[in-house]
Amino acid sequence: MYNLPYFKEQDKETVLQFMLKYPFIFLTGCDAENKPVVTQVPVFVDERDARPDDPVGRGKLFLTGHMMRNTDHHKAFEQNPNVLAVFTGPHTYISATWYDDPHQASTWNYMSVHAKGTISFGDGHSLIQILKRLTLHYENNNAGSTTVFDNLPSEYTERLMKAIISFEIEVTGIDNVFKLSQNRDEKSYQNIIEKLEQQEGDGKLIAEEMKKRESQLFQK
Repeated sequence: MYNLPYFKEQDKETVLQFMLKYPFIFLTGCDAENKPVVTQVPVFVDERDARPDDPVGRGKLFLTGHMMRNTDHHKAFEQNPNVLAVFTGPHTYISATWYDDPHQASTWNYMSVHAKGTISFGDGHSLIQILKRLTLHYENNNAGSTTVFDNLPSEYTERLMKAIISFEIEVTGIDNVFKLSQNRDEKSYQNIIEKLEQQEGDGKLIAEEMKKRESQLFQK
């Protein structure tokens, strides 16, 4: 983790909304021999067990999803349940020629949230619930869609469920990097935004994120 204080997002709600917006994670861990494994999966992010004495109602975070059975990562996570889920968003190259002083190294702007936790695997019932929720969610709650779990042939779902397994991750710690040129002077910052707004895709998205923070960085 690129651990510099001025690249940290302090607002917990902003971090949570980022995780909800970019749920296709890199899920990493190590097996019993400390060999790294990784898979890419979509997850749901849920808050549960909020304390009555918590004024903002914050509870624990859980990530739920499914993966293929008997893969290297499934076997590794059974041996070692400590995992890291990486949520990534838009990213883009930042040319030093855009700085007020261009005689410096260029860099990269990006946003990332790292959620550490412990993974556990569920039974057939939990897998059905996850598959129902997943298919409905990504079909925009269209219960009539042919790909919604309840509309699939039972012979197909029976074969499918033998090949996959549900999981749940209880999040034990969260860190983030929102590296958006916060360490630059105001003139350079504004010029970076201007250059990125001329681009498409991630460049324009990073410019939008930088504009949200401009008034906080350069109070007038």
